[in-house]
Amino acid sequence: MEDKKEFYKKLQGQLDDTTKFPADYLYKFIVPTDENQVKEVENLFNNTGAVITTKKSKTGKYISVSIVLKIASSKDVISYYRKAEKIKGIISL
Repeated sequence: MEDKKEFYKKLQGQLDDTTKFPADYLYKFIVPTDENQVKEVENLFNNTGAVITTKKSKTGKYISVSIVLKIASSKDVISYYRKAEKIKGIISL
């Protein structure tokens, strides 16, 4: 868990150095298709004005989910990543 904390701390620093907020931020996730994970990801961004696109993998086992959202700060970026972590089988890119 400490690794995650360090990762997010580093990410926040990089975001603050390279991004002028508010800004459009692109989230990319890969989720298995075996359950309702795409819906769970979409629900995280419900009513936020996010533009969500999905694409199935060639084998059909995974779905790539891209979300573009206007974000107010680096803390908000990380907040969504932390919420997404709770989704079974999700991979953040």
